[in-house]
Amino acid sequence: MPPNGRFAQRHAIVTGGAAGIGHEIAKRLAAEGAFVSLWDRDAAALTTAVEAAGAAHHAVLDISDAEQVAAAAEATAAAFGKLDILVASAGITGPNTTLWEYPVREWQRVIDVNLNGLFYCNRAVVPHLLRNGYGRIVNIASIAGKEGNPNASAYSASKAGVIGLTKSLGKELAKTDIRVNCVTPAAVRTAIFDQMSQEHIDYMLSRIPIGRFGEITEVASLVCWLASPECSFSTGAVFDVSGGRATY
Repeated sequence: MPPNGRFAQRHAIVTGGAAGIGHEIAKRLAAEGAFVSLWDRDAAALTTAVEAAGAAHHAVLDISDAEQVAAAAEATAAAFGKLDILVASAGITGPNTTLWEYPVREWQRVIDVNLNGLFYCNRAVVPHLLRNGYGRIVNIASIAGKEGNPNASAYSASKAGVIGLTKSLGKELAKTDIRVNCVTPAAVRTAIFDQMSQEHIDYMLSRIPIGRFGEITEVASLVCWLASPECSFSTGAVFDVSGGRATY
């Protein structure tokens, strides 16, 4: 049994939970009492991550497949008895190149994972939260979704879509006890940097007034507040953790 804490007896799904920001969030939720299910497509990484995060459940799936997502949601709810929290953290960056040179297949892949996949996860989990009469959804967007990073049009567009989806769903559920918010981190140094060019990494750092990349613990702290009962009067909102980069 997890220890007592602000997430005691809460049941959470964290997508992209095998590594990076998702893994840190899962660890924090579990440490504060939650039963956590890690969702990821990397089966080998999940084997290690489940123990490291103190997770109670896991599912190997491709979130860009709506049927896999629906099946995973049903299986997780059956294992836990109910669902309370979704943190939609899974994502990819795609290549760094100009829009007119962007490979169509790569564009589709980024949108399929970052936007469509997040939609499938939100869509599959909300009915469980409605039956439960309570819920918290935190979608991981990006400062790129607000500002648009050059040579990252697919990523920027997908994250702008996440912001719009979050605002819509938050309004749709506002009369319930389900809160839906998103966070827009500036760059946080994780394994996802391996998908980026050094030129793009240098550009992102140059845009952060604090002068450093974010830490995954800093993002996890904000996400866990948004996932908690303490976040009761904010929904459909966008929370920055961008080192001063955000202009709105």
